[in-house]
Amino acid sequence: MTAVPWGLLPDSAAVGEHGQLLVGGCDVGALAEEYGTPLFIYDEEQLRARCREAVAAFGDGVAYATKAFLCRAMARLAHEEGMQLDVASGGELLIALSAGVPADRLVLHGNNKSDVELIAAREAGVGRLVVDSFDELDRLERLHAADGIVPKVLLRITPGVEAHTHEFVMTGQDDSKFGFGLKVGDAARAVKRTRSSGAVELLGIHAHIGSQVFVAGFYTQAVEALAPFVNELGLPELSIGGGIGVAYVEGEEAPSITEWGDVVRAACVDAGITARVSAEPGRSIAASAGLTVYRVGTVKDVPGIRTFVACDGGFIDNPRPALYGSGYETFLPRAVAADRTETVRLVGKHCESGDVLVPEAKVPPGVVVGDLIATPVTGAYGRTMGSNYNSLGRPAVVFVANGQARLVIRRETDQDLLATDVG
Repeated sequence: MTAVPWGLLPDSAAVGEHGQLLVGGCDVGALAEEYGTPLFIYDEEQLRARCREAVAAFGDGVAYATKAFLCRAMARLAHEEGMQLDVASGGELLIALSAGVPADRLVLHGNNKSDVELIAAREAGVGRLVVDSFDELDRLERLHAADGIVPKVLLRITPGVEAHTHEFVMTGQDDSKFGFGLKVGDAARAVKRTRSSGAVELLGIHAHIGSQVFVAGFYTQAVEALAPFVNELGLPELSIGGGIGVAYVEGEEAPSITEWGDVVRAACVDAGITARVSAEPGRSIAASAGLTVYRVGTVKDVPGIRTFVACDGGFIDNPRPALYGSGYETFLPRAVAADRTETVRLVGKHCESGDVLVPEAKVPPGVVVGDLIATPVTGAYGRTMGSNYNSLGRPAVVFVANGQARLVIRRETDQDLLATDVG
């Protein structure tokens, strides 16, 4: 087994003079000593480069999907690089606004937006609301009767396209909790109602077929399914959503943002769509820019069965393996280029047998207690999906660039855990 595939590491990854991993010119081991573990490390220049690539691929309407990873530093970064931001809750809206992102550069999603969220978005002047249901239209009309605010909206349509991905992240099929079904006629009824309503201004259509989609051709299918509907309406905007996949393990390949954009735009031209076409990448912006560093606390060899390597994190900082069976690679930051000739099971410290980060983790020989062990491609849906299970605090996050590190999310403390407990 060879060293960890270099293409899975952040763009700025390099080998230091002692064989150790450097990211953004910073020694990963030194970062772990300074900020503790578990620790999320992001290549800031890679984040910026992927944002610029998205703007080049889709134009001004492209929005960063903040559910992939969000903090105020990330919101500012995406905005500075020309992206709008897609937020899916009142909390994400609050963070984006508190980071100084203008409200008209925000797009609010959600299949069950509350009155509180809709009021906050409308009063702030959010650029687009993506309407997801007839019940939401009821709420918007009731709110408009009280305050007269008329937001600009897109209608979320389910085009009946089943992307080949995990069933938990498929969203474009007919049997979905999201959006208005195209095939069953709900989409047409929603357009008719919206156009006759004084409570909203209909600007366009939104569709999202799923997440971690490796075949860009599925977006061609979505465009082909939507085209007759979109062309008949003559609306000025079409968002194809997000979901393009990234490679997590050796042997996986995924389209770049540029390749994805080329496929979507070509499909729209072929279908005669003249609307402004936008998208909402998230994972493809953040995932491979980040890695997680853990410290080994226990090495347990079960003769004839396997060796368990337990780290100080687990599924509270990366629930994807437990949720989706997602795969990851492993390596030792002190010897990033070393051949990984041994197989262990990398597990967390939580009180669940299912707390497994990497079932068949490849590592160099001689992993010992106190070693640092890392998983790459954890920049999306790691900390952002994290929890406080077992009453443990969530990890810190640092951005690195040009030999400098900056803390953007501090580690949660015991006092943080008690802050909402009123006893």
